[in-house]
Amino acid sequence: MERMVGKKAPDFKMQAVLGDGETFGEVSLNSYKGKWVVMFFYPLDFTFVCPTEITSMNSKYDIFKKFNAELLAVSTDSVYSHKAWINSPKEMGGLGKLNFPIASDNTHKVSKDYGVYIEEEGIALRGLFIIDPEGILRYSVVHNLNIGRSADETLRVLQGLQAGGLCPADWNPGDELL
Repeated sequence: MERMVGKKAPDFKMQAVLGDGETFGEVSLNSYKGKWVVMFFYPLDFTFVCPTEITSMNSKYDIFKKFNAELLAVSTDSVYSHKAWINSPKEMGGLGKLNFPIASDNTHKVSKDYGVYIEEEGIALRGLFIIDPEGILRYSVVHNLNIGRSADETLRVLQGLQAGGLCPADWNPGDELL
């Protein structure tokens, strides 16, 4: 797979449902210009691991905002499935209201462009990408479907990218840079 980190992030334009679970809109890389973007792909709505990730990211939304970052969840499901998932009760596997949109990559183009598409299954791997305010991809992690990602680790990496220096192993915000 071609290296993408350090290069211009692949452009995207997708339909999305806003976190209110009612409003549909469009998201594009250009619509986030001037902000950091934490875009994370997940396989399917109404599954087991995915809601834990999305609600964990949502619980840290105000902290992401403090660091000029916007969150964007993406799957290959339709915006109508996303809307139903947001509006379903949590005790029935629903998400509840969110502070960020969930985009629909139902053409699979964006998943393919970011190297997370599983052709045989028609879904995306768990891929997380941090894009800087100029549209440069600064961080990428892709892994198996059965392991959820950490909102705290994502925040640590975001702050490390913004720290302006060399961050040693196990660096945390407030630690000295190299």
